[in-house]
Amino acid sequence: MLFNDIVCKNILNLKIQQVNEHRNANVDNFLRIIFVYNPGGSNFMPSNELPIIMQDFVHLHVHTQYSLLDGQASVARLVDKAMKNGMKGIAVTDHGNMFGIKEFTNYVNKKNSGPKGEVKDLKKRIAGIEAGTIECEDKEAEIAACKAKIVEAENKLFKPIIGCEMYVARRTMDLKEGKPDQSGYPLIVLAKNETGYHNLIKLVSHAWTRGYYMRPRTDRSELEKYHEGLIICSACLGGEVPKRITAGQFAEAEEAIQWYKNLFGDDYYLELQRHKATVPRANHECYPLQVNVNKHLIEYA
Repeated sequence: MLFNDIVCKNILNLKIQQVNEHRNANVDNFLRIIFVYNPGGSNFMPSNELPIIMQDFVHLHVHTQYSLLDGQASVARLVDKAMKNGMKGIAVTDHGNMFGIKEFTNYVNKKNSGPKGEVKDLKKRIAGIEAGTIECEDKEAEIAACKAKIVEAENKLFKPIIGCEMYVARRTMDLKEGKPDQSGYPLIVLAKNETGYHNLIKLVSHAWTRGYYMRPRTDRSELEKYHEGLIICSACLGGEVPKRITAGQFAEAEEAIQWYKNLFGDDYYLELQRHKATVPRANHECYPLQVNVNKHLIEYA
Protein backbone atom coordinates (compact mmCIF):
# COMPACT_ATOMS: atom_id res chain seq x y z
CA MET A 1 0.00 0.00 0.00
CA LEU A 2 2.84 2.37 0.74
CA PHE A 3 6.22 3.02 -0.82
CA ASN A 4 8.18 0.50 1.24
CA ASP A 5 9.19 -1.94 -1.50
CA ILE A 6 9.62 0.36 -4.48
CA VAL A 7 13.14 1.50 -5.22
CA CYS A 8 13.86 5.05 -6.36
CA LYS A 9 16.85 6.00 -8.44
CA ASN A 10 18.44 9.43 -8.54
CA ILE A 11 20.01 9.19 -11.94
CA LEU A 12 18.50 7.78 -15.11
CA ASN A 13 21.10 5.92 -17.16
CA LEU A 14 20.52 6.32 -20.86
CA LYS A 15 21.29 3.44 -23.19
CA ILE A 16 21.46 5.04 -26.61
CA GLN A 17 21.51 2.70 -29.59
CA GLN A 18 20.98 5.39 -32.20
CA VAL A 19 20.00 9.05 -32.03
CA ASN A 20 18.03 10.20 -35.04
CA GLU A 21 18.64 13.51 -36.74
CA HIS A 22 15.58 15.13 -35.20
CA ARG A 23 16.62 14.50 -31.62
CA ASN A 24 18.91 16.81 -29.64
CA ALA A 25 22.43 15.36 -29.52
CA ASN A 26 22.41 15.44 -25.71
CA VAL A 27 19.05 13.68 -25.50
CA ASP A 28 18.38 16.25 -22.81
CA ASN A 29 14.64 15.71 -22.76
CA PHE A 30 15.23 12.31 -21.19
CA LEU A 31 17.77 13.29 -18.53
CA ARG A 32 17.21 12.52 -14.88
CA ILE A 33 13.49 11.89 -15.04
CA ILE A 34 12.31 10.81 -11.61
CA PHE A 35 10.81 7.35 -11.82
CA VAL A 36 10.34 4.09 -9.96
CA TYR A 37 12.14 1.06 -11.28
CA ASN A 38 12.73 -2.59 -10.53
CA PRO A 39 16.08 -3.95 -9.35
CA GLY A 40 16.75 -5.18 -12.87
CA GLY A 41 17.15 -1.60 -14.06
CA SER A 42 15.33 0.48 -16.65
CA ASN A 43 16.50 2.04 -19.86
CA PHE A 44 15.33 4.56 -22.41
CA MET A 45 16.30 3.20 -25.82
CA PRO A 46 16.03 5.88 -28.53
CA SER A 47 16.34 4.40 -32.00
CA ASN A 48 15.37 4.99 -35.59
CA GLU A 49 13.78 1.56 -35.69
CA LEU A 50 12.61 0.91 -32.15
CA PRO A 51 10.14 2.86 -30.00
CA ILE A 52 11.32 4.34 -26.72
CA ILE A 53 10.92 1.59 -24.14
CA MET A 54 10.16 2.50 -20.52
CA GLN A 55 10.25 -0.41 -18.11
CA ASP A 56 8.19 -0.20 -14.93
CA PHE A 57 7.69 3.56 -15.22
CA VAL A 58 5.65 5.00 -12.35
CA HIS A 59 4.34 8.58 -12.13
CA LEU A 60 5.25 10.18 -8.80
CA HIS A 61 3.68 13.64 -9.35
CA VAL A 62 0.00 13.27 -10.23
CA HIS A 63 -3.08 15.42 -9.69
CA THR A 64 -6.64 14.11 -9.55
CA GLN A 65 -9.97 15.92 -9.52
CA TYR A 66 -9.24 16.70 -5.87
CA SER A 67 -6.68 19.28 -7.04
CA LEU A 68 -9.25 22.00 -7.64
CA LEU A 69 -8.77 24.12 -10.78
CA ASP A 70 -5.82 21.95 -11.77
CA GLY A 71 -6.50 18.20 -11.87
CA GLN A 72 -9.43 16.80 -13.82
CA ALA A 73 -9.07 13.01 -13.90
CA SER A 74 -11.00 10.83 -11.50
CA VAL A 75 -9.02 8.53 -9.22
CA ALA A 76 -10.50 5.38 -10.75
CA ARG A 77 -9.75 6.38 -14.32
CA LEU A 78 -6.17 7.33 -13.46
CA VAL A 79 -5.60 3.91 -11.90
CA ASP A 80 -7.28 2.13 -14.81
CA LYS A 81 -5.16 4.04 -17.33
CA ALA A 82 -1.93 3.35 -15.46
CA MET A 83 -2.73 -0.35 -15.25
CA LYS A 84 -3.70 -0.47 -18.92
CA ASN A 85 -0.32 1.05 -19.79
CA GLY A 86 1.45 -1.69 -17.85
CA MET A 87 2.53 0.50 -14.94
CA LYS A 88 2.96 -1.21 -11.58
CA GLY A 89 1.89 1.75 -9.46
CA ILE A 90 1.05 5.43 -9.37
CA ALA A 91 1.27 8.22 -6.82
CA VAL A 92 -1.48 10.69 -5.96
CA THR A 93 -0.10 14.11 -4.98
CA ASP A 94 -3.01 16.53 -4.89
CA HIS A 95 -2.50 20.20 -4.05
CA GLY A 96 -2.33 20.63 -0.29
CA ASN A 97 -4.73 17.80 0.53
CA MET A 98 -5.19 14.05 0.86
CA PHE A 99 -8.91 14.08 0.10
CA GLY A 100 -8.62 11.40 -2.58
CA ILE A 101 -6.37 8.97 -0.70
CA LYS A 102 -9.17 6.83 0.82
CA GLU A 103 -10.86 6.49 -2.56
CA PHE A 104 -7.47 5.79 -4.14
CA THR A 105 -6.44 2.98 -1.78
CA ASN A 106 -9.93 1.47 -1.73
CA TYR A 107 -10.08 1.30 -5.52
CA VAL A 108 -6.58 -0.17 -5.83
CA ASN A 109 -7.40 -2.76 -3.15
CA LYS A 110 -10.46 -3.72 -5.19
CA LYS A 111 -8.37 -4.08 -8.34
CA ASN A 112 -5.80 -6.14 -6.38
CA SER A 113 -8.38 -8.47 -4.86
CA GLY A 114 -8.10 -11.00 -7.69
CA PRO A 115 -4.30 -11.48 -7.56
CA LYS A 116 -4.37 -11.41 -3.74
CA GLY A 117 -7.00 -14.16 -3.78
CA GLU A 118 -4.80 -16.23 -6.09
CA VAL A 119 -1.82 -15.84 -3.76
CA LYS A 120 -3.90 -16.80 -0.73
CA ASP A 121 -5.25 -19.95 -2.42
CA LEU A 122 -1.80 -20.98 -3.66
CA LYS A 123 -0.24 -20.55 -0.21
CA LYS A 124 -3.07 -22.59 1.28
CA ARG A 125 -2.41 -25.33 -1.27
CA ILE A 126 1.32 -25.36 -0.46
CA ALA A 127 0.53 -25.65 3.26
CA GLY A 128 -1.82 -28.54 2.53
CA ILE A 129 0.76 -30.36 0.43
CA GLU A 130 3.42 -29.92 3.10
CA ALA A 131 1.03 -31.11 5.82
CA GLY A 132 -0.03 -34.12 3.77
CA THR A 133 -3.72 -33.16 3.61
CA ILE A 134 -3.45 -32.60 -0.15
CA GLU A 135 -2.12 -35.55 -2.17
CA CYS A 136 -0.07 -35.20 -5.35
CA GLU A 137 2.38 -37.39 -7.26
CA ASP A 138 5.41 -35.11 -6.97
CA LYS A 139 5.25 -32.84 -3.93
CA GLU A 140 8.39 -30.88 -4.70
CA ALA A 141 7.37 -30.19 -8.30
CA GLU A 142 3.87 -29.14 -7.25
CA ILE A 143 5.16 -26.80 -4.55
CA ALA A 144 7.65 -25.27 -7.01
CA ALA A 145 4.83 -24.75 -9.53
CA CYS A 146 2.68 -23.08 -6.87
CA LYS A 147 5.52 -20.77 -5.85
CA ALA A 148 6.04 -19.76 -9.48
CA LYS A 149 2.34 -18.95 -9.78
CA ILE A 150 2.54 -16.88 -6.57
CA VAL A 151 5.32 -14.76 -8.11
CA GLU A 152 3.25 -14.35 -11.26
CA ALA A 153 0.20 -13.28 -9.26
CA GLU A 154 2.21 -10.87 -7.09
CA ASN A 155 3.58 -9.21 -10.24
CA LYS A 156 0.00 -8.29 -11.13
CA LEU A 157 -0.44 -6.28 -7.93
CA PHE A 158 -0.71 -2.50 -8.36
CA LYS A 159 1.02 -0.14 -5.91
CA PRO A 160 -0.86 2.96 -4.65
CA ILE A 161 1.75 5.51 -3.55
CA ILE A 162 0.33 7.98 -1.04
CA GLY A 163 1.51 11.55 -1.32
CA CYS A 164 0.68 15.24 -1.42
CA GLU A 165 2.00 18.34 -3.15
CA MET A 166 2.43 20.50 -0.09
CA TYR A 167 3.19 24.22 0.17
CA VAL A 168 6.23 25.27 2.19
CA ALA A 169 5.90 28.75 3.70
CA ARG A 170 8.45 31.25 2.41
CA ARG A 171 9.15 32.23 6.01
CA THR A 172 7.33 30.24 8.70
CA MET A 173 3.80 28.87 8.75
CA ASP A 174 2.75 31.03 11.72
CA LEU A 175 3.49 34.29 9.87
CA LYS A 176 0.50 35.63 7.95
CA GLU A 177 1.42 39.15 6.97
CA GLY A 178 0.30 39.76 3.43
CA LYS A 179 1.78 38.81 0.07
CA PRO A 180 5.17 37.47 1.29
CA ASP A 181 3.35 34.78 3.29
CA GLN A 182 0.58 33.92 0.86
CA SER A 183 0.76 30.42 -0.60
CA GLY A 184 4.29 28.95 -0.51
CA TYR A 185 6.76 26.79 -2.43
CA PRO A 186 5.28 23.53 -3.83
CA LEU A 187 6.97 20.35 -2.58
CA ILE A 188 6.17 16.74 -3.47
CA VAL A 189 5.97 14.59 -0.33
CA LEU A 190 5.54 10.80 -0.61
CA ALA A 191 4.98 8.19 2.09
CA LYS A 192 7.82 5.67 2.03
CA ASN A 193 6.33 3.43 4.72
CA GLU A 194 3.73 3.44 7.49
CA THR A 195 5.73 5.87 9.61
CA GLY A 196 5.93 8.22 6.64
CA TYR A 197 2.18 7.88 6.08
CA HIS A 198 1.43 8.97 9.64
CA ASN A 199 3.93 11.82 9.41
CA LEU A 200 2.41 12.97 6.12
CA ILE A 201 -1.03 13.04 7.75
CA LYS A 202 0.34 15.20 10.56
CA LEU A 203 2.07 17.60 8.17
CA VAL A 204 -1.02 18.05 5.99
CA SER A 205 -3.36 18.38 8.98
CA HIS A 206 -1.17 21.02 10.62
CA ALA A 207 -0.88 22.85 7.30
CA TRP A 208 -4.66 23.29 7.31
CA THR A 209 -5.26 23.91 11.00
CA ARG A 210 -2.20 26.05 11.83
CA GLY A 211 -0.54 27.16 8.60
CA TYR A 212 -3.44 28.08 6.34
CA TYR A 213 -3.01 31.44 4.63
CA MET A 214 -4.46 31.48 1.11
CA ARG A 215 -3.29 27.85 0.99
CA PRO A 216 -2.50 25.16 3.58
CA ARG A 217 1.20 25.66 4.39
CA THR A 218 3.90 23.78 6.23
CA ASP A 219 7.45 24.99 6.93
CA ARG A 220 10.97 23.72 7.46
CA SER A 221 10.50 23.32 11.19
CA GLU A 222 7.53 20.99 10.65
CA LEU A 223 9.42 19.03 8.00
CA GLU A 224 12.30 18.53 10.43
CA LYS A 225 9.90 17.30 13.09
CA TYR A 226 8.02 14.85 10.84
CA HIS A 227 10.59 13.92 8.19
CA GLU A 228 10.98 10.24 9.00
CA GLY A 229 9.63 7.84 6.38
CA LEU A 230 9.11 10.50 3.71
CA ILE A 231 10.46 10.89 0.19
CA ILE A 232 10.76 14.42 -1.19
CA CYS A 233 10.83 15.74 -4.77
CA SER A 234 11.69 19.36 -5.52
CA ALA A 235 8.47 19.89 -7.54
CA CYS A 236 7.62 22.19 -10.45
CA LEU A 237 8.82 25.65 -11.49
CA GLY A 238 7.08 27.03 -8.40
CA GLY A 239 9.22 24.92 -6.05
CA GLU A 240 11.85 26.71 -4.00
CA VAL A 241 14.86 25.42 -5.91
CA PRO A 242 13.47 26.05 -9.44
CA LYS A 243 12.11 29.42 -8.33
CA ARG A 244 15.52 30.49 -7.02
CA ILE A 245 17.23 29.33 -10.21
CA THR A 246 14.76 31.24 -12.40
CA ALA A 247 15.41 34.38 -10.34
CA GLY A 248 19.16 33.95 -10.68
CA GLN A 249 19.52 33.28 -6.94
CA PHE A 250 21.91 30.37 -7.33
CA ALA A 251 23.43 30.52 -3.85
CA GLU A 252 19.95 30.39 -2.31
CA ALA A 253 18.99 27.50 -4.62
CA GLU A 254 22.04 25.54 -3.52
CA GLU A 255 21.30 26.31 0.14
CA ALA A 256 17.80 24.86 -0.26
CA ILE A 257 19.14 21.74 -1.97
CA GLN A 258 21.69 21.20 0.82
CA TRP A 259 19.06 21.72 3.51
CA TYR A 260 16.73 19.08 2.07
CA LYS A 261 19.61 16.74 1.27
CA ASN A 262 20.95 16.98 4.82
CA LEU A 263 17.51 16.23 6.25
CA PHE A 264 16.21 13.56 3.87
CA GLY A 265 19.48 12.12 2.53
CA ASP A 266 18.94 9.71 -0.35
CA ASP A 267 15.19 10.28 -0.10
CA TYR A 268 15.52 13.76 -1.61
CA TYR A 269 15.21 14.08 -5.40
CA LEU A 270 15.62 16.92 -7.86
CA GLU A 271 12.59 16.79 -10.13
CA LEU A 272 12.91 17.69 -13.81
CA GLN A 273 9.93 18.68 -15.92
CA ARG A 274 10.03 19.29 -19.67
CA HIS A 275 6.65 19.91 -21.27
CA LYS A 276 6.67 21.61 -24.65
CA ALA A 277 3.25 22.89 -25.69
CA THR A 278 2.08 21.64 -29.08
CA VAL A 279 -1.17 23.57 -29.52
CA PRO A 280 -1.57 27.36 -30.01
CA ARG A 281 -3.77 28.03 -26.97
CA ALA A 282 -1.54 26.18 -24.50
CA ASN A 283 1.02 27.73 -22.16
CA HIS A 284 4.20 28.32 -24.16
CA GLU A 285 6.01 30.32 -21.48
CA CYS A 286 6.89 27.42 -19.18
CA TYR A 287 8.99 25.38 -21.60
CA PRO A 288 12.01 27.72 -21.93
CA LEU A 289 11.95 28.23 -18.16
CA GLN A 290 11.97 24.47 -17.62
CA VAL A 291 14.89 24.04 -20.03
CA ASN A 292 16.91 26.63 -18.10
CA VAL A 293 16.04 25.19 -14.69
CA ASN A 294 16.79 21.63 -15.82
CA LYS A 295 20.28 22.64 -16.97
CA HIS A 296 21.13 23.95 -13.49
CA LEU A 297 19.46 21.05 -11.66
CA ILE A 298 21.59 18.57 -13.59
CA GLU A 299 24.68 20.52 -12.57
CA TYR A 300 23.59 20.54 -8.92
CA ALA A 301 22.88 16.81 -9.03
